[in-house]
Amino acid sequence: QVRLVESGGGSVQAGGSLRLSCAVSGYTDSNYALAWFRQAPGKGREGVAAINRGADTLYADSVKGRFTISRDNAKNTVYLQMTSLRPEDTAIYYCARGVLGSWSLWAPNYNYWGQGTQVTVSS
Repeated sequence: QVRLVESGGGSVQAGGSLRLSCAVSGYTDSNYALAWFRQAPGKGREGVAAINRGADTLYADSVKGRFTISRDNAKNTVYLQMTSLRPEDTAIYYCARGVLGSWSLWAPNYNYWGQGTQVTVSS
């Protein structure tokens, strides 16, 4: 059974940094894209960053230059390094595994999700 478990969330002041991790288990095929999404209170789920098997990456415009997604296939882990954090980055962050062959920041292309980790950025 595919399972994704996020860690690394917390509270930080604006301008600070956090590193999120997502441990993926239940499969060993690295052909699937992995991504980070976030959902702020009262808002829909937003794609933040995605990475495919070849380590190509996609980023939302709002995080380009500040966030970096990476993956370690040997450890079955995907990371999100977040720097220059802003109060508007406050949200629950979810990692997700894509449907085979897909790679995007569109939530319907992802069929396995973690339970999320809270990130709070204060001004």
